[in-house]
Amino acid sequence: MTDYSKFLVKDYTHWLVNVHENQGYLGRCIVWCKREDALDLADATEAEQKELITILGELREATKRAFQADWFNYAFLGNGTRHLHGHFIPRYSSSRMFERVTFVDDRWGHNYRTDHDFVTPPEVLEAVRIKLKDEL
Repeated sequence: MTDYSKFLVKDYTHWLVNVHENQGYLGRCIVWCKREDALDLADATEAEQKELITILGELREATKRAFQADWFNYAFLGNGTRHLHGHFIPRYSSSRMFERVTFVDDRWGHNYRTDHDFVTPPEVLEAVRIKLKDEL
C-alpha cells in the first residue's frame, strides 16, 4: 500500500493537498477530502465547499508563482477511487524546465489526458512537492 503522507503539500481543516505521483502536468495535485464517508462533490458540506474553493485559488496562485502555469483544469471524477477527491491539473502553452526535466503539455488547448508512461523521478517529485509547499 502506498504511503501517501510522503506526497503531502498542505493539510487543511477538511482537505489534504498531495502532489500527484505522475507529474506529466507539472504541479499536478490531488485534493482529498478528509471526511471518511465523503463520496460525491455535490454532498460536500458547506464548510468543505468553502474551504475547497479557497484551496483551489491558493493552489492556482502558488502554481503560477512556482511554475508559471498558463491555465488550470479541475476534475472530480471518482471513477477509480470512490472517495471525494479532485485532480488539480496545471496546463502549459509551452514547455517548462524544472529540475533538469522538460515538461511538455502536448494537449494544450484540449482536454487533459494522463500519460501513464510518464515517469517522475522521486527526487523531482519531492522538489515539486517542496516548491508548492513553500509557495502555499
